[in-house]
Amino acid sequence: MKFNWGTGIVIAFGLFMTFILYFVFEVQSNSKYDNDLVVEEYYKHDTHFQDEMARIQNAHDLQHKPSIKYTEEGVAVIFPAGFESDKVKGNIQLYRPSNKKFDFNTQIALTNSEIIIPQKKLLKGRWDVNMEWQYEGKKYLTKEVIYVN
Repeated sequence: MKFNWGTGIVIAFGLFMTFILYFVFEVQSNSKYDNDLVVEEYYKHDTHFQDEMARIQNAHDLQHKPSIKYTEEGVAVIFPAGFESDKVKGNIQLYRPSNKKFDFNTQIALTNSEIIIPQKKLLKGRWDVNMEWQYEGKKYLTKEVIYVN
């Protein structure tokens, strides 16, 4: 059999297809490579987008904003002194982009204008913090990304 450039292209193309198909089957069959959606009900979540943007704008317009930061004790959410602790209601969602099994919510219950989410609940790495809260009837949404060491 004569080996020319046309035969070489066909063989290279065949090897490339085999290579790609191997990785597709490997990722689909191995539970280590989880490829779930970011949000379970994506379209339902997307319909509330304008409301979410309004709450983000409300939080952005505040003169004194709450801060979300990582400390040695855990994640600290600190509200400015002007906010009355008993009037702040809402919840904090900690979302782990690499594995949804570690996502959790916690209710906002302020002590001295702050709430601390303990270190023991957090794994090392990136966390997306979404804080949906309400103060004096107005709704707010604060989003931050933190890195736990």
